[in-house]
Amino acid sequence: MNHSTRTHSDQDLTSLLTGFIMEPSEISSTTTNLTRAKTSATLTVRIIKSFEFRTEKSLVLHNINLETTTVGQLKDIARQAVQTQPGWKPYRNVSLDTLKLYTRAHGAKTSNLIINLDHDDWILDDDNRTLVDLGFENETETSFFNRELYEQFKLDPQTSWDC
Repeated sequence: MNHSTRTHSDQDLTSLLTGFIMEPSEISSTTTNLTRAKTSATLTVRIIKSFEFRTEKSLVLHNINLETTTVGQLKDIARQAVQTQPGWKPYRNVSLDTLKLYTRAHGAKTSNLIINLDHDDWILDDDNRTLVDLGFENETETSFFNRELYEQFKLDPQTSWDC
């Protein structure tokens, strides 16, 4: 059997990679939280079923208008998605009632994998406040959970993985 192999010259490789390699002057220094308008943001809502077992699934919402969407409306959007979209059946029996800021794009993240236990002031208690008033930007992440289960978990933040 005669196996022939083709070798590429530097010229061939350069022509193959044209369009895939960006020059430093073409790379934007704008962070992703500022690349989209506040009227068309992408948010991640971490739907938490169990703190103890770290059961969480991320719901990515596109084209959210941060200037007009309120905390209450965001809760309703997330609840509606959980109730109607495929893949959410295990989460449909959780009474989701509380949103808490998890992180903003390019911000520091917590070491706790399920929720940020610090900063209870990041709990979004006022359903009438708009997201932009609360500092939301493109790629902000929030946690959506049952407040009673959260308070119990804070008293003894052990997960089944720690035992």
